[in-house]
Amino acid sequence: MHILITRPEGKGTELALELQQAGYQTTLCPVLTLDYLTVNSSELAPLENADKIIFISQDAVHALLKLTPTINKAAQLYAVGQQTADAVYEAFGRRAAVPKQHDSEGLLELKTLQDVELSNIVLVKGEGGRTTIAKTLKQRGALLNQLVVYKRSAIESEPGKWMDHWQTIDVEGIVITSNAAVDAIFNGLNEPQRAWLKERKFFVASERIADYLKQQNVARTQIHIAAGASDSAMFTCINQQGSKMSEAESKQPAKAVTAQPEKKAQTTANSGAKAPVQAKKGISKTGSLALLISLLVASAVGYEFYHKLNSDQQSAVALTELTDENQRLQQQIDALKSAQQTLQHSLYNSEQKVTDALNESAEQTQQQLQAALKRAEQQTFTLNPQEVTSLQRMAEFKLWAEHDYQGAAAVLSRLDSLLAEHPSTGAIRQAIHQDLQTLNAIEPVAVEAIYLKLHGINQKVDELLFNAISLPEEVVKEDPNQLSENVSEWRQNLAKSWQQFKDFFVTVRTREDMVIAPFLSEQERHLVKQRLSLYLAQAQDAVLSKQSSVYFSAVDAAHSLVKDYFKQDDAQTKAALKSLAELSKEQLDFSPKVSLQSTEQVKEWAQ
Repeated sequence: MHILITRPEGKGTELALELQQAGYQTTLCPVLTLDYLTVNSSELAPLENADKIIFISQDAVHALLKLTPTINKAAQLYAVGQQTADAVYEAFGRRAAVPKQHDSEGLLELKTLQDVELSNIVLVKGEGGRTTIAKTLKQRGALLNQLVVYKRSAIESEPGKWMDHWQTIDVEGIVITSNAAVDAIFNGLNEPQRAWLKERKFFVASERIADYLKQQNVARTQIHIAAGASDSAMFTCINQQGSKMSEAESKQPAKAVTAQPEKKAQTTANSGAKAPVQAKKGISKTGSLALLISLLVASAVGYEFYHKLNSDQQSAVALTELTDENQRLQQQIDALKSAQQTLQHSLYNSEQKVTDALNESAEQTQQQLQAALKRAEQQTFTLNPQEVTSLQRMAEFKLWAEHDYQGAAAVLSRLDSLLAEHPSTGAIRQAIHQDLQTLNAIEPVAVEAIYLKLHGINQKVDELLFNAISLPEEVVKEDPNQLSENVSEWRQNLAKSWQQFKDFFVTVRTREDMVIAPFLSEQERHLVKQRLSLYLAQAQDAVLSKQSSVYFSAVDAAHSLVKDYFKQDDAQTKAALKSLAELSKEQLDFSPKVSLQSTEQVKEWAQ
């Protein structure tokens, strides 16, 4: 059979070599090209938090590896086929789960892909492929991200030229591993070319491709489905079909051979029918020839009788020897039977001993288990007062020393479960449940939320705008005290000199615009913002150290500072004032007064 391999360039070489070694003719004719796509970092981001990553093909693995992604080390990896799984191991050093049936349906039947609700799954695939997997996983409630890393494109060539070449070399079978290859082959063909192509045998990688071929009106009998897209699976499928064809061809020449002996037999029979006629004519001529023949026949019969007599004597001797041999064999069989009976008796005795030993051991084990159960029951129904008192003291310690109300409730719940098996502790359990109601009603202070809110305000301090304006430009006037160069004006120059001397000690500057806000220097502004940050940091420390009075003082001081020094109509100032007002209303009751009713009950019970 002449096999045409349409896989992309560089992928069908090993399959071609295997087929050639098995006696097939092969032709490599790629009909598709593979182009790796450039993917941005936002599209690769889901790989970092993925719970499961599914690789559709080897090309998906190689294309993703070129992008050097960051993959979640805890993610479970999946591959549609074994070769894809090997590629995953070579690329990322991790094993991928592979279904028994190397296709989409087989992958979706894996147990770990059944319950995937709210699981982050990334499907690494080619453009437009494997829609069944994506659709099914979405129906199962998965959070699916499809990462397209390559695309298949038909090689730029006229399909009609392919058909002419394939017809010339008498192609009988065609290997197809994708729906895109089907489109590349069938598109653009005329009706005679389609008719010739439909008569070829198609070896495909999955049921999905077979169904796609049926849409091209290819008969199902012409389609043979391999166990996957690997070279070994394809070779097995082609070789099985080739063996069936060889057997069918080998049966046809066998019929032709058997027909020839029948013809020869007929010829022999016809010649034999004529022989008696010729013999009859000879006997009528010579009577002496008949007498001679009779003598010869009598001699032959006598010799045969003598030979038979000697043969009977020899047979009798052989029969005697066989009888003796049978007797010896019978004696050996009897000895073997005796040995077998002895062995069976020994085995029975041994089996009986083993059974007795096992029964004895089982009885001892049962007795030990019953004794252990009795001890456990005694321990269960014997309540240790020291353990009860210890748990109660631990609850008090968490309540008064650590102010851990949830921890105290947890300890009391543990004490309640311990007392539940003892009917005489009803009063203590009632007191414990009252204490649990009281502790659960206490709302814990949201220390972390308050701390983070203060931190957020502190980060925005530098963006607050001060409630001060820039001073207007000074009015530049001509200097009236400028000295004259005229000597006669010495009196005026003397007066001007005296005025300059006074101005050196007293300076009066005039401005045209009215100043309505105080002027702050850069150093003063820096000190105001630094002071505001210190108030906020003081409030954070007070929350952590559970000092409510210090907290409220610091928050009020920060609120006043923002209100006095910063623009009230600015968005940042409004947000800061709003947050500080909310923080000043927080209920910081770090140590509410709680008394445990169960304490007195435990003391009375222990006494």
